[in-house]
Amino acid sequence: MYRGRLERDLKIWVEKGLVGAPAASAILNEYDSRPASFSVGRVLTVMAALLVGAAILLFVASNWEEIPRIIRLLGLVALIWAFYLGGAYLLTRGRSIVASALLIIGTMTFGGAMSLVGQMYNISGDELTMMIVWFAAAAIAAALFRSAAQVALAGFLAWGFCGFYLWGHSDEWYGVMPWVPPVMAAVVIALVRYVDAPQVRHLAYLMLVGWLTWIFAQYESLHAAMLLAAAGLIAFLAISLPVSPLARIARSAGAAPAFYAFLVAAIGLLAIHGEIAYGLFANDIWVQNKLPLVVLAFAALASAVVAIILSGRDNGAVRYLAYLVFACEILYLASETVGSIIGTSGFFLISGVLVAIAAWLVIQLERRFSHGDAQGDKA
Repeated sequence: MYRGRLERDLKIWVEKGLVGAPAASAILNEYDSRPASFSVGRVLTVMAALLVGAAILLFVASNWEEIPRIIRLLGLVALIWAFYLGGAYLLTRGRSIVASALLIIGTMTFGGAMSLVGQMYNISGDELTMMIVWFAAAAIAAALFRSAAQVALAGFLAWGFCGFYLWGHSDEWYGVMPWVPPVMAAVVIALVRYVDAPQVRHLAYLMLVGWLTWIFAQYESLHAAMLLAAAGLIAFLAISLPVSPLARIARSAGAAPAFYAFLVAAIGLLAIHGEIAYGLFANDIWVQNKLPLVVLAFAALASAVVAIILSGRDNGAVRYLAYLVFACEILYLASETVGSIIGTSGFFLISGVLVAIAAWLVIQLERRFSHGDAQGDKA
């Protein structure tokens, strides 16, 4: 998709005399020489590795009782070492796709082996502890072999840990286990930077967003919602303000840190809306006093404007999320103020006018950002 757009743009630039034909051809050749970030063959290879790993584990498990105990243990250890050493050998030969598949099978076999050996020797433990050890093994393998596929597997194992925790302890704080997800997320982010697997960072950021939302759900209250919104806004400012020491580090990670920080702030603002509305309903003062919600809506509008000012030009993800927050709050204000006075039909009319104004503002902003990018390229 991007290559087709690049080729069309280069053709236009050549026709306008902005770029010479040899330079355009060289640009396309350089782009084609890059390793593809997405490959159907790579995806199918990884899927095949997962299926083969599952087949091996199922075969061993189905014949478990018929195999002598010492043979079971030595066989599992030999399988794990064979897959890892085979992956290492193929990496030295430049066969990165097949090597990644073998490393994934090795890590999958390691996880299955833990379960089978635990059953064999009656080793006590639970799923959460096993998932932590399994994640640690995947992370170590990712660091040793610098494998992006292993980093992705570690990210999914971290999500697996969260799934097991929510399955058994969704409504309670169980020991130190709730602190494990942010630690796993930090490990995955460090591996992303070390191995250069930028797509995987979204697994870590989404897990952090989910973890913070779960924390709010455990202590559901207005104060918890305010803390969630404040945490998101503070994080967003810390990585967006030019004077912040974290800004340069965050920019090197792309658009994701600012976007997810502002997403946490938006979720917190939505939670504050819900808590205030619930309190007004519970005390039967909904009709008499909507001022707190109106003030909150203006605060949300201000946060969207700040987000656009700080990150709007360079971060499209933050910009569009801010547009969404801004539009939702405008419609909410219209429904709670003008809409309650002039009725349903009038509300739709006013909403249409407001949306049209918002669309005009967005178009002007987009043009301004595009013009600013063009001026920056000329400079």
